[in-house]
Amino acid sequence: MIKKLLSCVGEYKKDSLLAPLAVAMEVVMEVLIPLMMAHLLDFGIEAGDMRVILRTGAVLVAACMCSLFFGISSGRYAARASAGFAKNLRRAMYYQVQDFSFSNIDKFSTSSLVTRLTTDVSNIQNAYQMIIRIAVRAPLMLVFSLVMTFTINGRLAIIFLAVVPLLALGLYYIMTHAHPIFERVFATYDRLNNVVQENLRGIRVVKSYVREEHEKEKFEKVSGDIYRDFVKAERLLAFNAPMMQTAVYSCMLLISWLGARFITAGSLTTGELTSLITYTMQILSSLMMLSMIFVMMTMARTSAERAVEILSEESDLVNPEDPVKEVKDGSIVFDHVNFSYAGDEEKLCLKDVTLRIESGQTIGILGGTGAAKTSLVQLIPRLYDATGGRILVGGVDVRRYDLETLRNQVAMVLQKNVLFSGTIRENLRWGNAFASDEELIHACELACADEFVAKFPDGYDTYIEEGGSNVSGGQKQRLCIARALLKKPKILILDDSTSAVDTGTDARIRRAFREEIPDTTKIIIAQRVASVQEADQILVMDGGKLAAIGTHEELLQASHIYREVFESQTKGGEDHE
Repeated sequence: MIKKLLSCVGEYKKDSLLAPLAVAMEVVMEVLIPLMMAHLLDFGIEAGDMRVILRTGAVLVAACMCSLFFGISSGRYAARASAGFAKNLRRAMYYQVQDFSFSNIDKFSTSSLVTRLTTDVSNIQNAYQMIIRIAVRAPLMLVFSLVMTFTINGRLAIIFLAVVPLLALGLYYIMTHAHPIFERVFATYDRLNNVVQENLRGIRVVKSYVREEHEKEKFEKVSGDIYRDFVKAERLLAFNAPMMQTAVYSCMLLISWLGARFITAGSLTTGELTSLITYTMQILSSLMMLSMIFVMMTMARTSAERAVEILSEESDLVNPEDPVKEVKDGSIVFDHVNFSYAGDEEKLCLKDVTLRIESGQTIGILGGTGAAKTSLVQLIPRLYDATGGRILVGGVDVRRYDLETLRNQVAMVLQKNVLFSGTIRENLRWGNAFASDEELIHACELACADEFVAKFPDGYDTYIEEGGSNVSGGQKQRLCIARALLKKPKILILDDSTSAVDTGTDARIRRAFREEIPDTTKIIIAQRVASVQEADQILVMDGGKLAAIGTHEELLQASHIYREVFESQTKGGEDHE
């Protein structure tokens, strides 16, 4: 785990090394100052020697200025190193997520990934800054101050040796009991993010069904769980401060009492007692800092484990050795394909699908909800790998292709259309970053999107709000189709992506496909028979199996499922008229 995290320090190694070095010099100055103060008191002020006062005072000022300089430097180096480390860690995690397959993302959930990239990285950043600064300062201060106290008076210094083991036992108890609670808290944070995300994404549905109170209850429950866990953890951590305070003041009282007796006996000077009290404060403040570090590390350990879990996750979709980098044509073959999202042969959602599609054909897919229509087409661009059997595109197994090459030749308009914040032009260029304005317009004409884009005051420079909230469902679908067409793919998949457009527009889009991209294999998943009845082949899916295949006329004769769907839609239309 540590090795993976440290690999993200990268170009900030220099700052990470200079920060503890500056801290060490700051500690040296701070440890020397009480010694100089004792010398000033004993040999300057009490002796009335002005030369000693001036000389020692000048050295004290210089030491204080050096301490200040090293303190400022260590703060700057530590801040730069920790911020840079967090930047690199967040980038490494984000890039790793970009390589994840859908199944990897399903494993973690979106809300959990967001929490890990934000809250967890912030915790790790704070811990790293503490490690390279305070975790260096506290032990050095503790050791140096203890050495100085033994140098001044060994009998008084024994007091500290009695306190340290007691504090260590107390800290160990706090850490071992608090860590499991923090693990639970961060898992609950994932649930909280999920509740908030779902609510914001579906706020229109929430309001239309007047479910605000239900959503509030969900939020309150998860938020309450976090509150209770944090209270429990803080109760444990709360023992830290009084334990430290008890140790500090007990040592102070003992040293003051015993020190006064030693002064009276002549075995200790006033300056030495003053420096001992200062060293006492330094030792005990170091112990308090160490306890803070342990508390912070308890929280950061959980965050670090969650971050490393992302960095260690291997995508189950990787490029093969010597991958194929050219897709010959848009032909597709399903050869006894089985598929399960869980990778379990006992829980298949696609069962023994065998199918051949010639390049340039138009294929329609019909089936009820849960018939695995989307699952079928997601295997073509290798968004998932088949559990059994094989899929060939252009005569080559999809697992032999370079992933980027394959996906560049398979344009997919998903069931859930997504537009990103930015102009229409910027969204369209996701299909082809170098597309000319003429190509953008032509793609929009094929998708029947030009007619409404032209009506916008800013045309193709119209700004699309987050999630495409300022355009209608049908407009969003047509822009997504245009974006896919700009890829000039060998295979175009429309996953129920004309459901929000009227039948006339749907017909114009299909006609444009036939006339303008005849060599592109077109796969259309639809609920309306009218959207697929002119296809070269129509697949009827039922329960994850290929129930029937044929033309519209053939299926009317041979498939009762297709016939029932057709008659119900036709009859519904006649009744409406």
